[in-house]
Amino acid sequence: MMIAQITDMHVRPRGRLAYGRVDTNAMLAAAVATLEALPRKPDLVIATGDLTDCGLAEEYEVLRDILDPLSMPVYLVPGNHDRRAELLAEFGPDGYLPTDGGFLHYAVDGHPVRLIGLDTVVPGYGHGEMCAARLSWLEARLGEAPGRPTLIFMHHPPFGAGLADMDRINCRNGVAMAAVVSRFGNVERVLCGHHHRPITVRWAGTIGSVAPSTAHQVTLDLIPDESPASFTMEPPGLQLHLWSSTAGLVTHTLPIGTYEGPFPFVLDADYPGHSNKAEAA
Repeated sequence: MMIAQITDMHVRPRGRLAYGRVDTNAMLAAAVATLEALPRKPDLVIATGDLTDCGLAEEYEVLRDILDPLSMPVYLVPGNHDRRAELLAEFGPDGYLPTDGGFLHYAVDGHPVRLIGLDTVVPGYGHGEMCAARLSWLEARLGEAPGRPTLIFMHHPPFGAGLADMDRINCRNGVAMAAVVSRFGNVERVLCGHHHRPITVRWAGTIGSVAPSTAHQVTLDLIPDESPASFTMEPPGLQLHLWSSTAGLVTHTLPIGTYEGPFPFVLDADYPGHSNKAEAA
């Protein structure tokens, strides 16, 4: 099974740029084209929040249009730039998002890996939270299938990443969430967005990770003291999470776009491994 993760798309109304300079819509369209051009297409796509820039109804309509060419199912969770009501108005009819007026949590079964999507949004604030009610919901879902390989995906990382200004607005109550997750040995990965960079950490007895944005990236300063957050136009990216019963979950980070190649490896005559050319590459 292969799962593609896209995140922090920051879709804008048509003709408008994010932060006055980033064409996030065109960049997401390029991500969709990259996924559709893969020699092996993902079985599904998860999008880990900040789907839009301002949570406007028009932005979700544009998001729908840009994602429409994808030939596989797409599952969304909200981020701090999203609004639940507007997200539900456009994507609620897809059937997997709850419509009871509460958090937009859900579980997806029927695959070799179970998926649990979490809503960490605190309306009106940049940070996220796993409050007591959300933790109770998560614990109940994990308890339903304790032996099944499971991925948790959410927007705000519940762990620090060394990006001081972003860590200030990460998911609060992460210690309590770690206590819940660590009681279950079947959580293969906690997949996040928000920090706009590829990040990996050992956390709660499993692996926590953040995928790069399909658009702009947060500046990698790693200064311990909080400094104003900024972004760079480093190459955008996405991640492919490949599951097998033998290796478990293996993650590949893929830059978005088209590049020269592929080219065959043509070995120089001086290459010392000519005696076993099958292993030369």
